[in-house]
Amino acid sequence: MKGIAILPRGIIALFLGALFTIASSTPSLAADEVIRVGNLKLAHFGAVSYVREIAASKCGIQVQERTFAKGLDVMQAIIAGEIDVGATASEAAISGRASGVPIYIVAGFATGGARLLARSDLPSQKLSDLKGKRVAVTRGSIQEILLAAELGQAGLSFSDQPGKDIQISYLNYPDLNQALLTKNVDVIMQSEPYASQAIDRGFGIEMLKPYDTPIGSPVRTLVMTEKFYNEKPDLAKRFMSCFVEATHEFISDPKLASRFVRETLFKGQLTEKEFSDAIGNAPYGYDITPQHIQITIDQMVKYGVGKMAKPPVAKEFVKTDLLQNVKKTLGVQ
Repeated sequence: MKGIAILPRGIIALFLGALFTIASSTPSLAADEVIRVGNLKLAHFGAVSYVREIAASKCGIQVQERTFAKGLDVMQAIIAGEIDVGATASEAAISGRASGVPIYIVAGFATGGARLLARSDLPSQKLSDLKGKRVAVTRGSIQEILLAAELGQAGLSFSDQPGKDIQISYLNYPDLNQALLTKNVDVIMQSEPYASQAIDRGFGIEMLKPYDTPIGSPVRTLVMTEKFYNEKPDLAKRFMSCFVEATHEFISDPKLASRFVRETLFKGQLTEKEFSDAIGNAPYGYDITPQHIQITIDQMVKYGVGKMAKPPVAKEFVKTDLLQNVKKTLGVQ
């Protein structure tokens, strides 16, 4: 027939052989083998995001990531059955567990990550001078409990309703900076990298890093649903291995961490200095303990944060055996 070229049998055989090789070397993943991850757009959450970059090539898994505004939104997605693994602050994980969300805390992934900032034009930056000032924080964040603990230690009463020493406003992380910049609030308890951005860009000044409460330097929590942890132990282990490897790469190669967070997560809206300052206040890590979570629970109860009818018991939902086994296998300290 005219217009049709007939390839020699040898060429066809080579072509089919190449296709077979490609097909056999590509992991075949069923839909129920895709791991759905919920995350936040924050600098110290970057290693969790980086898991998706190395998941297929290094770990033989497929990861789909969704980004949420705050940790409580991650809990809502777990309730809806939309994600298997989530990265949150401990306060959100604790509140979720208290509300019946079926999760386990399986690792930590960063510590610190908070600053109390005042407007740069305020004459004083002392906690004792905050009475009557306008203070804002993100609801459902670890910053909320840290703010409550700091104000409580300073003997200041607070509420989102009038009548207390300080009236609290609740805003999302980027909106906190905007409110401080436009002087709609006087003080914010902010996360990284937004806190470092406010300082580096001149409209915020650090009052303190809120790590002198019983909580100490807060650990961010990696959570898994009970169903994923119990019913898919192989996938859970492979995800944990990938998380440890991604975190190890970020710790070992700060330039990689900086480049990925600045260029991929923040699309060039974060400078190298802002990233460096942020991670200096929120270093990546792996570990968490039931004791740390129990102290955080106790502080939440003391200051009424989360309004838990029945506070959970940390040792019942902090499970680090998978993490420890993976770290031992990979030789990671």
